[in-house]
Amino acid sequence: MTASAPAATAPKRSATVAWCLYDWANSAYPTVIATFVFAAYFTRGVAPDEIAGTTAWGNAMGVSGLLIAIMAPILGAVADQTGRRKPWLGALTVLCVTGAGLLWFVEPDASWMIYALVLVALSNTAFELGTAFYNAMLPEVAAPDRLGRISGWAWGLGYAGGLSCLVLALVVFVQADPPPFGLDPDAAEPVRATALLVAVWYAAFAWPLFVFVPDRPRGVTTYGQAARGALRELWRTLKALRGYGPVARFLVARMIYIDGLNTLFAFGGIYAAGTFGMSFSDIIVFGIAMNVSAGLGAALFGWTDDKMGPKRTITIGLIGMIVFGGSILVVEDVALFWPLALAMGLFFGPVQASSRSYMARLAPAETRNELFGLYAVSGKITAFAGPLAVGWVTALADSQRWGMATILVFLVVGLVLLRTVPAAAEADTAAGRL
Repeated sequence: MTASAPAATAPKRSATVAWCLYDWANSAYPTVIATFVFAAYFTRGVAPDEIAGTTAWGNAMGVSGLLIAIMAPILGAVADQTGRRKPWLGALTVLCVTGAGLLWFVEPDASWMIYALVLVALSNTAFELGTAFYNAMLPEVAAPDRLGRISGWAWGLGYAGGLSCLVLALVVFVQADPPPFGLDPDAAEPVRATALLVAVWYAAFAWPLFVFVPDRPRGVTTYGQAARGALRELWRTLKALRGYGPVARFLVARMIYIDGLNTLFAFGGIYAAGTFGMSFSDIIVFGIAMNVSAGLGAALFGWTDDKMGPKRTITIGLIGMIVFGGSILVVEDVALFWPLALAMGLFFGPVQASSRSYMARLAPAETRNELFGLYAVSGKITAFAGPLAVGWVTALADSQRWGMATILVFLVVGLVLLRTVPAAAEADTAAGRL
């Protein structure tokens, strides 16, 4: 896959700040809507019961993941060939913001299930596809020697943005007594209002990107030509990958364990609400604590990557999630659930950060950009499998615990496959031979 060329002139600070601010803006959606607040409200307040709600939510996220896997590489390549990215990102931002805002109308009644699921699937797809275009703009807002720094700052700002919106939702709407603006608790309006909060938050902080961040000039390639070229490029890369044995094995391993990790995070609030009977206030506090735990883990394990290597760091992280995740599935007391969940959260960040580090060591220098493009696709191409597995097993077993247990399968299989790739020291040698 073709990497974007760095900007010809030094990026303006206003463009860099505006680009980073978009991460602060869009992080409200996965934190409040897709994970901790609306997901729990849907399963407990809209669906007839937690089992049916978890199954339906899993199916909707699975459909969204499938759409992302099909569309992301093609749309990304089309945008590369046609030039401009901001129109794509703008349209997807509007779709996500609109979908989130329309969730306000979802009343606590099962008759609203289909309406809610369609909006969630569409808005989640728009969010993920938009993120791909947003990431591709990095070379336009950062000098070549500052790409990592700017990317890291934006990631941290997004982390803080999601937490800030979650805290605001908790204090202003969910825990407020009496609720503001005359919101009716009996109609779940304080919880539903968090969807409006996300829409306003996203739109308010996203607009600077479209004003201050430059875009590439429009190319001469038509959309039809670009679509055909995108498919050819993707097929060529997949065929070439057969020659890079360690890289291919790592991408398959990562594809599986990242699917498990993302599903675990996405269904954490649903599981806490349905199995342990947590209130919406408790779920928001849980979400805040989990995000803080994950951030601390990423910071604390940063030295491990340099000292012990990324493969060992990923292995430690996966084992930690398997051990603590398995423990969570068997405990009955919410007092035990909390420390186990927070301990498990410590291992989220290290697995994600060290996966990128490992890929940088493993990929041959002459094909690094192309293989990192495939690395990005591998994180989405099976994104539907985890949610669908949770939803289907939950329905078949009539149990959230059994549904969530499928996530451990993804983590274990990914860990086993990871053992077949070389360690960091061997990776450099392997890369030199490719």
